[in-house]
Amino acid sequence: QVQLVESGGGLVQPGGSLGLSCTASGTIFSVNDMGWYRQAPGKERELVAGITSRGTTTYAGSAKDRFTISRDNARNTLYLQMNGLRPEDTAVYYCKANLGIAFNVRRDYWGQGTQVTVSS
Repeated sequence: QVQLVESGGGLVQPGGSLGLSCTASGTIFSVNDMGWYRQAPGKERELVAGITSRGTTTYAGSAKDRFTISRDNARNTLYLQMNGLRPEDTAVYYCKANLGIAFNVRRDYWGQGTQVTVSS
């Protein structure tokens, strides 16, 4: 059983900080590209930040300079540190990972989602 488990969501005041984590478990040969996505009510799911297996990062314009994506390959864990949070950051956040689960077999997996609410 391969799964991604997220944690760290919650309620935070505007300007506050929150850290998310996502850990992959199961029979995993490799953890390749990973990323954080979010989906607000009535909106499409969008990429927030991505990171390759070598550590190259990309950010959505709204996340750049406020969010930091990182990974711990030894623990198969993805992180998202969010600072200077705004109400418009409110959404369900999902982690995504491309995992090697067998020889020459790679699949995309999604976490269950964690709610981030920014409100005073």
